[in-house]
Parts: sequence; structure tokens; C-alpha cells
Amino acid sequence: MPWSYGVGKITTSDGVEGLATFWASRSGAVTDAYLKDVIAPVILGRNISDREKIWHDFWNIDRHGAFFPVFLPGPIDVALWDAAAKTAELPLHRFIGSYRTKLPVYASSLWLETVEEYVEEALKYQAKGFKAYKIHPCGPSEMDMEIHAAVRAAVGDEMILMSDPVAEYSLSEAIKVARQLEQLNFRWFEEPFRDYELDKYAKLTAATDIEIVGTETTRGGPWGIAQAIKSDAVNTVRADVSWKAGITGTLKSCHLAEAHGMNCELHTTTMGPMDMANVHVSCAVRNCDYFELFVPEETFQAPMKQSYYEFIDDNGDIHAPERPGLGIDIDWDLVDANCVSHNSFKRSK
Repeated sequence: MPWSYGVGKITTSDGVEGLATFWASRSGAVTDAYLKDVIAPVILGRNISDREKIWHDFWNIDRHGAFFPVFLPGPIDVALWDAAAKTAELPLHRFIGSYRTKLPVYASSLWLETVEEYVEEALKYQAKGFKAYKIHPCGPSEMDMEIHAAVRAAVGDEMILMSDPVAEYSLSEAIKVARQLEQLNFRWFEEPFRDYELDKYAKLTAATDIEIVGTETTRGGPWGIAQAIKSDAVNTVRADVSWKAGITGTLKSCHLAEAHGMNCELHTTTMGPMDMANVHVSCAVRNCDYFELFVPEETFQAPMKQSYYEFIDDNGDIHAPERPGLGIDIDWDLVDANCVSHNSFKRSK
């Protein structure tokens, strides 16, 4: 199935450009229409320093009938932060306020068809120097458990492993899988249910010792995450700059989790420029341990001109770019060669 994304650029009155990409999934036309009819009128003529007010304006518009997809309008917020950091001539993580400059990477699988494919992929990234690998097992739960056991046996005890079935397990299935993962010394068990099934999550979290991770797709940004925390549904929450209302929303989510003694592990955006925004945010907070790299990574770094490996060292750590803003470039030739729709919006005089 073809996969669409949008590339956006805002330009300030001083000529500074802020960049972002839009996760468009199965229809770029939906994203295109929102940008034209709803988002552009909100931001044109606004000051890039008014990010907090713009962020809240979007939430008010969302509630009053726009009902944005979860992947909008986060990229607009990213572009505003990018332009503001460039104006300040600072890398984005330093503009926010740095805690560190790098963090470990985990390779994150797609849904593969056989046990052997997972084993082969885990060993491949272990050989590249990665210290962690996350399995997206293909189901059903019995197959998932076979995959877990085979990958652990192949990589040995030292490699950190996680499991994220993106599943519709029953509660009893989830408890059974969680207990296996405890025995195999997996780091966490992620999204065995839909994110809104808070009661099932709370029962699973109470019944098992492994770290239970959720809220990746929870609506409502930090407010949605707050309900999961209040319900004791998870041990660790998820956010990212695409699906949790931009850098502003992701920082709020991280700080909310920190106030409750929890990690907020950032979720891949599946787009190079937005993934690098994730890196900057992760380096500006304390309570995120890893960077998620969806693999095969060559598929997901577009339309960023740089390779992820320009930022990943031999120890499997990813470093935040030190150029102003996001610190990356868009491959505009690639964009132009594949563009199916182009719009330009200007402030009315």
C-alpha cells in the first residue's frame, strides 16, 4: 500500500524557515485539506514566540468541530520550534534546555512473518552495536511467545529486549505473555490492548512485575496520558512530536510523567525529520531512556537528506544535531520528484 506524508515549511518575516513533516498514512489528501482549510488560517501572521497560545488555540478548535487526526497539528508546532531555535542560532535541544546530548537507540521491528526473520534481524542490529531491540510480534499470542523465546536465546542475556504486539489480547492472554517476558528478562511489555482499555491495563499492571507501557495512540495529548496515570494503568507512558501535539505537547507529557516518577518513552514518528525532533526533546528531558529507530531504517529516514547513521555512533547512541534548529536538511529533489500536491499559503495584506 502506498504511504503518503507531507512536508511543511513556514517562513518568518525575517526569512527564517521552520521545517516539519506530516504523517499522512493512507491519504495525504486529508492532511492537505486540514492544512488549507483549518490550520493555515490559525498560524498566518502569528509570532513564532507565541507557540503556547497557538498550541492551545488548536486544542480549542479541535474541540469545537475540527476533530484533528492524532497526527495534526503537531508538525506545525515542530516547525514553529525549529524556526524559533534557528532565530536564536541554537540547536533545538539547547534552545529548549539540554539535559544531555545523546541517548541509546533501540531497533524496532516491523511485523515479520516467521520466527527466523525476527532472530535474523535482532542479530543484525546487535552486530551493528545496538544494545536493544524491540519486537513487534505478529500474533497470535502463542506465536508471539515463540518469537520472544527464540530472540532471547539468539542474542543472549546482555541485549535489552522489549515486546510491542500492538494487540487485542484478552486479559488472561496478556498476563500469560507478561509472565513469560518476566522470565526472559524483557525490559517492557507494550500495548497488549487498545490504549483506551484502561481497566484491562490496570489489572495487568497489578498482576505482573514487568514494566507495562501504553498511551502511544491515546487522544488528548497530555490530558489523555493523565487519565492513564491516574488509573494506574501503566508504568511508563508514550508520546512523540507527531502524535502528541508537537514538541510542546511532548514536553508536557514528559514533565507530567516525571512528576509521577515515570518515564515517557518517545515513539517513532516513522519520518526522519520528526524523529530528529524526538531526539532533541529526549535530550531536553531526563525521563526517556531510549530512541526508537524503526527498521529497516532506510525506509523511514525520508525526506531527511542525512542518514540516521550520521548521528548514531559505534556504541549504538544517537547524538542530537548541533546545528541551529532541528539541524537537518530536507531532500527537496526527492520531495519534488514525488510530489502529488503543492500548496502555498500567505498572509492576507
